[in-house]
Amino acid sequence: MSFMLFFEQNTFHIILECVLVGIATWFYMQRRKAQAKLAREPKLTREEEDALISEWQPEPLTPETPDDHFALNPRIANGKMTKEVMMDGRTCLNLASTNFLGFIGNERIESKAKQTIFKYGVGSCGPRGFYGTVDVHLDLEKDLAEFMECEESALYSYGFATIASAIPAYAKRGDIIFVDKACNFSIQKGVQASRSTIYWFEHNDMMDLERLLEEQDQRDKKNPKKAASLRRFLVVEGLYANTGRICPLPKLIEFKWKYKVRVFIDESFSFGVLGKTGRGVMEHYSIDPIQVDLVMASLENAIASTGGFCAGRSFVVGHQRLSGLGYCFSASLPPLLATAANEALSIIKEDPGRVIRLQECSRALHAGLTAALEGSAFRCREGEVLAPFRHIEVVDSSLCNEEKERLLDEVVEKAFEEGILLARARYLNDHEAFPIDPSIRVSTQSELEESELTRALEVIERAVKRV
Repeated sequence: MSFMLFFEQNTFHIILECVLVGIATWFYMQRRKAQAKLAREPKLTREEEDALISEWQPEPLTPETPDDHFALNPRIANGKMTKEVMMDGRTCLNLASTNFLGFIGNERIESKAKQTIFKYGVGSCGPRGFYGTVDVHLDLEKDLAEFMECEESALYSYGFATIASAIPAYAKRGDIIFVDKACNFSIQKGVQASRSTIYWFEHNDMMDLERLLEEQDQRDKKNPKKAASLRRFLVVEGLYANTGRICPLPKLIEFKWKYKVRVFIDESFSFGVLGKTGRGVMEHYSIDPIQVDLVMASLENAIASTGGFCAGRSFVVGHQRLSGLGYCFSASLPPLLATAANEALSIIKEDPGRVIRLQECSRALHAGLTAALEGSAFRCREGEVLAPFRHIEVVDSSLCNEEKERLLDEVVEKAFEEGILLARARYLNDHEAFPIDPSIRVSTQSELEESELTRALEVIERAVKRV
């Protein structure tokens, strides 16, 4: 009687223990079988082992690199990457860097940075949330927010990490992100890290985007309970680094309210470039910044410093200070670079003519490069006249990428021989979400004189014809 009472009170524990004993017995029997099988296998003689060892050839840890690979034959720059740069002992006109507003080598910015070194040293030695925040970081965040006409901004120490950290700080597993197929690599890594469901739309194709949004809207209507907790994001670039095209922001804002999506814009190549005062694509289209949920941008192009920032509403930006991985776990931006970026921002405010001069140079580059390539084996990739860079690509689409790259490398080499520094646009092709045709990226800057740009275009015209 007592045994039955004990069994009734401990039924679950007895069953669990029996199951565990059964599992342990099964593993024990499997091990005995494996040992018995191993004992039955014929053993190799010492001579046979030595023969196998002598025949074995280890595979290389990395793939073989051809002798003519560009990484094995670097050019050495001496001095600052200003409008003119000393490269391999040759003075060249620099059409390779993204120093769009000519701030590299600016004496006022350098003087301010040196003063910061004397006060704070060269590093911050810690993440922002621990002991890496200095007053110059807060000053720069405040000034960036005011410049972008947003409530608040958050400063990051690395431009790539800004974009790649900001997106997964908001989008999580189960959410939906609509992304332009031409988006840069940092956006691709950001949406990948979010583990959200990703829908890619054709580059700047608003009909394709609306089709995807409409399909999602129909799915939401079929399952309203799930739709109530579903978050939708739309991620684009203000000025696309891979194409030089500007996003159609007014149409995107229309979709934002119609389909209830949050709009994130990467302004890394449009900040300091578009708009009358360089505020980016929102100023270019005269759109109130409050219409955009989050603005992300690098400080490594027009501002010629390091790091990046995110700007928007206070409750949106504040969330990153606890969930943005690049913000929470990376050492903060060195104070001297924060001061340099802030001084560059001050110069833009005092002299918006720099932005206007850059836009004039961009128009001249667009027209001149199109004319220089006419009738050759090369062409300009479709882009906007206000983009301060253009991509030169091979016309013949039947050629493989290796042949295209060889032709483009020859153009870069011949231009270098005549004192014009160009840059190949390099991509991690095996990791890109979509294939990108090889190209040369030709950049301009506000400090280029008309005669200098004319000479550069003449050299490019000769180079493409010689190739």
